[in-house]
Amino acid sequence: MTGGGAGGCPVCEAPVLAGDVYCEACGHALGAPACVSCGAAAVDPEGYCERCGARQPTGRDHAEFVLDGGAGALTDRGLRRSRNEDAVALLEMGGTVVTVVCDGVGSSPRADEASAVAVETASAALLRGLPQAEAFELAGRAVTKLATSLDDAPACTYVAAVVGPDGGATVGWAGDSRAYLLPAGTPLTEDDAVETGEITAWLGADADTAAPRVRALAPGTSGLLLICSDGLWRYLDGYAFPTEGTPIEMAREMLRHALRRGGQDNVTIALIPLGEAHG
Repeated sequence: MTGGGAGGCPVCEAPVLAGDVYCEACGHALGAPACVSCGAAAVDPEGYCERCGARQPTGRDHAEFVLDGGAGALTDRGLRRSRNEDAVALLEMGGTVVTVVCDGVGSSPRADEASAVAVETASAALLRGLPQAEAFELAGRAVTKLATSLDDAPACTYVAAVVGPDGGATVGWAGDSRAYLLPAGTPLTEDDAVETGEITAWLGADADTAAPRVRALAPGTSGLLLICSDGLWRYLDGYAFPTEGTPIEMAREMLRHALRRGGQDNVTIALIPLGEAHG
C-alpha cells in the first residue's frame, strides 16, 4: 500500500520515505487531501486541517433543488463564513410539498451537523403526514443525540412548511428563520428572539422544552411561500422581490441580492407556489 512520497510529514515535518502510509513521528496519515487554506496534505476525516485548523469546503457550500411542480430551493455559504451551517430539504409526494430550513447556531459546536440532521428528520416526518409539532419533536430528539454534554451541544433554528394538494399550507418554526408570503413580502412568522437579537428557541440538548409555533394558510391562498434563513432576511429592508421567472430563478436573484449586500452569513431560500400555481 503506497502512501506519501519521500520528503517530510506535512504536519510535524519529520522525514518520511516513499511508500510510508503513516508518519512514524506523529502518526499522521500520509497522502491526505490538501488544505485549501495552507496547502498542507493534512486534512483529517472530520474535514479540518491538522496544520492550520481550517475547516475545508464541502458539497454544502452551494446546492440547489427543483421539483417538477416548480418549487425550488437553494443554500449557499455566502461570502464571509468558512462553511455552510444552513441546511434545506425540498420534497414532494402525492401533491404535497415539504420544505424545511435550519440554520446552525454559530455559537454551538458542529452546528452544521445539527441543521443537517434536523432537516433530514423533520422533512421525512412531515412527508409521512405527521403534524408540525411531532416533526419538530423528532427533529429535536435527533439534534439532542448529537450532544456529548451540555458543553458540546450542537444547535439550530427551525422553520418548516407543508403545502397540501388543496393549496392549504402550514408553517412551523422556532428561532429566527422565517416565512413570508410573496409578492407582497408579508411576514408569516415572528422571531423567537430578544431585542438584542439573541434567539430564545432552538433545537438542541441545551434548549428549553418547547413546541414550535404554527400558522396555517387556507386553501386558495395565492402567491409564493418563501422560507429562508437570516442570511437572506437581514437584507430585505426596502427590497423589491422579483416577480418574474421560475421559483429557482427568483431564489437565485434573492441570493445575488444578499451577496451584493455583503453576504455576511449563510443564505438559504425555498420558494413554493401556492393557489393555482401550486396545482
